[in-house]
Amino acid sequence: MRKKRVYKKHYKGDTVHGRIDVSRLINYIMRDGKKSVAERDVYDAFAIIKEITKEEPIVVFERAVENASPILEVASRRVGGANYQVPREVTPSRKFILALRWMVDAARSGKGKPIAEKLANEIIAASKNEGTAIKKKQDTHRMAEANRAFAHFAR
Repeated sequence: MRKKRVYKKHYKGDTVHGRIDVSRLINYIMRDGKKSVAERDVYDAFAIIKEITKEEPIVVFERAVENASPILEVASRRVGGANYQVPREVTPSRKFILALRWMVDAARSGKGKPIAEKLANEIIAASKNEGTAIKKKQDTHRMAEANRAFAHFAR
């Protein structure tokens, strides 16, 4: 059976900056459909970023996403009864969502502080090429490098 076609989603910009990437971050942070809570958390995080770095938070966020975006990843491929981890390039849309996912997961995993504070700290760390999201990216690259021998199985 063929896979269903995946249609490209069209996102609207966020209310303050009018940017699609920020609105996607808000949607990714959102839990149980509570968008206003997610918006407040993201904008509070941006305020904390501005306070700490003395830079425009959008610039810091863009740099963080750029730094946390992977170039290679591994995909499981079954060949002749064996599963191989085949390295492959990451598409631009997937790069963005993986970077967001890793930053948000890192922020959620911390305990004790409000999510806005943890998210701000993770974005600042990623913009400086450090933190949990960057470590996850490096692990992904290391895995792809280790399985380079199976690159010929890629489709």
